[in-house]
Amino acid sequence: MGWKAVHRWVGLAGGGLAVVLGLTGALLAIDPVHQAWQAAPVAGSDLPVATLADRVQRTFPGVEEIRRLPSGAIVAYGFAGDQARAFHVDPADGRALADYRGSPLPRWVKNLHRSLLLGDPGRWGAAGIAIAMALISVSGLVLLLRRMGAWRQLAGSVRGPLVERLHVQVGRVVLVVMCVTSLSAVCMSAATLGLVTLEAGAEPDAASVPTGRPSLPAVQLAALRSVRVGDLRKLNFPAAADPQDAWKVTTETGQGWIDRYSGEMLAWQEATAAQRVNDWALALHTGESAWLWAVVLGLAGSSVLLFWITGLIIWWQDRRRQVRIVDNVPPAQADVLVFVASEGGSTWGFARTLHDALVRCGHRVHTAGLEQFRATPAARHVFVLAATYGEGQPPTHARAALGRIARHSGPTPPLALLGFGDRQYPSFCGFAQELDQALRARDWPLLLPLECIHQQSSQQFARWGEAVALALGEPLELRHEPSLPPTTALTLISRQDYPGQAGAPAAILRFAWPRPGWRDRLSASGLAPFDAGDLVGIVPPGSHVPRFYSLASGSKDGFLEICVRRLPGGLCSTYLHALEPGDTVQAFIRSNPGFALPTSRRPVVLIGAGTGVAPLAGFIRRNDRHVPMHLYYGGRDPAQDFYFESEIRRWMDEHRMTRLQTAFSRTPGGGYVQDALRRDAPRVRELLARGAVVRLCGSRPMAAGVTEVLDEILAPLQSSVRHLKAKGRYAEDLF
Repeated sequence: MGWKAVHRWVGLAGGGLAVVLGLTGALLAIDPVHQAWQAAPVAGSDLPVATLADRVQRTFPGVEEIRRLPSGAIVAYGFAGDQARAFHVDPADGRALADYRGSPLPRWVKNLHRSLLLGDPGRWGAAGIAIAMALISVSGLVLLLRRMGAWRQLAGSVRGPLVERLHVQVGRVVLVVMCVTSLSAVCMSAATLGLVTLEAGAEPDAASVPTGRPSLPAVQLAALRSVRVGDLRKLNFPAAADPQDAWKVTTETGQGWIDRYSGEMLAWQEATAAQRVNDWALALHTGESAWLWAVVLGLAGSSVLLFWITGLIIWWQDRRRQVRIVDNVPPAQADVLVFVASEGGSTWGFARTLHDALVRCGHRVHTAGLEQFRATPAARHVFVLAATYGEGQPPTHARAALGRIARHSGPTPPLALLGFGDRQYPSFCGFAQELDQALRARDWPLLLPLECIHQQSSQQFARWGEAVALALGEPLELRHEPSLPPTTALTLISRQDYPGQAGAPAAILRFAWPRPGWRDRLSASGLAPFDAGDLVGIVPPGSHVPRFYSLASGSKDGFLEICVRRLPGGLCSTYLHALEPGDTVQAFIRSNPGFALPTSRRPVVLIGAGTGVAPLAGFIRRNDRHVPMHLYYGGRDPAQDFYFESEIRRWMDEHRMTRLQTAFSRTPGGGYVQDALRRDAPRVRELLARGAVVRLCGSRPMAAGVTEVLDEILAPLQSSVRHLKAKGRYAEDLF
């Protein structure tokens, strides 16, 4: 069971009781704050305990016990006549400051938190919930690091529907606190249930030896004079009616018994290691020694309810998106086997499309998770669809797949491997590549070479299907209609047209952004907030396949802007170019966090060609902090395709951009954007040496040319584009 499954199922199973413990814990966090505010802070931590006891006894003759609370306040307990009293006292003179009042909360709140109001069985139940919360917290922390990329990206922006963003954003603030409080609760439960022994042993038989003389006053007890008030936890006075009773002093390091007549230490019992650990666990779990920490604990406890509600919503939404495979025959009867590795579930949608297409061609198909990989005697072909998770990792359920392939000893029918990933990450389709190497090491015959699909592109999947059809000699057609998120109507408010060349005009289209209401946010409908570099999916009428465009604006700009070139025969681009102000389109947002800029002050090198300048223009538009940004732009003719030219000139004047270098291939002495980089190589090298980050957007051939030039520029620095990717300093958005 992977971390995701642990987080989900433990949370679903124990979430209700965890909410009870979390909310009651939040209420109990009031106690340390109440204690700290009930009496003013007092000095005297360096005062000898003997002096304190003498002063208190003079003003309160019936005192039986003095306690130093975790807040630092001193409380004396005893009797005034027949009435039990408790006072906050001033160590300076022993006088009573105010009556001591215990917790303002009803007793049942503490009992509910400790034992669910069920006595000893409830304590075991509460301990089990504490373990569950520890598992939820630790697994949540692991999943959070995987989602954000690493510790250094932990403070980065969180994308997605409001429910997911709430779950993640609150999680990264309080998860460490939840880990601390749940693990400390486990420690305390172990002691309460007797699983761990705190005491060193039975108390010694320490009794005062009467000498016929009166008891020494507290101020003359040498053993008490050596103990400071700052180390004191509790001091018990000897009973007046029992001549053999002794003083008992308890500190952080242990407890001792003192003869009331001689003042000598009769016995000393060191605190055990278990006791010290339990003391730390108590302080961390309750916040008794630091009221500010108690406030933090209270807020963390209150957040459990939010985690539980958002977790339930996320689980329900995932359940609704689950893919179900029909006509799935047993593996022994199948002539085609399809195996899937998917972390989020989207790859299963592509697997279902492949499964259904093969069934239509008359095949008996079995589709299963890659963890069940095997080739049966009846199988004539095998297909593997493998997504890569995180930094080149396999999906959790498929971690043992490489081992299964290595141990496979049965038949080896021809196999086709299809990888799914995101080119923004250095380990693009890393798991699929590992599978490919493992298969080649086994000399497994391949039906097709490895193909990798970027960002779940239905178009790439269809082209791969054409190659499969040729290899099989069958009329196989893969028309994948992805499960689309809810769309929102966007209204065009303005357009700026460019003639372009070779019958490929372009336009900058600006749409109004309909801000989602709270119901839209909770249900993941409406248009989610977005940043420049994110993607907008537009669904043309009569089509179920969206076309994605990089955004040249963020929601903070108050509008949504894209740059679209009309392609011959292009369904979506033709549709968009026919729009007039006032027309609407159906769209949704797909976050693109791998392309987002970091929040540092490091210089930025932006490289774009043609309409690929759109997200780069969006970065510059929102550069309110005036981070040094250097734009290298390539086009054909500045009179026909210099997109965002007027805005770029204005941004230069506003110091949102530091430098602009252009290259236009159809003008004398022009060239391509990689030529502009080569001409400016010393400056580019100096920027990269200073830690500059690089963002590139454009066509794949352009990216290949730019990569070659950048590798030349980086060679004297003993670096390369690959190294920049590995360090998170280089990302590209290609089309």
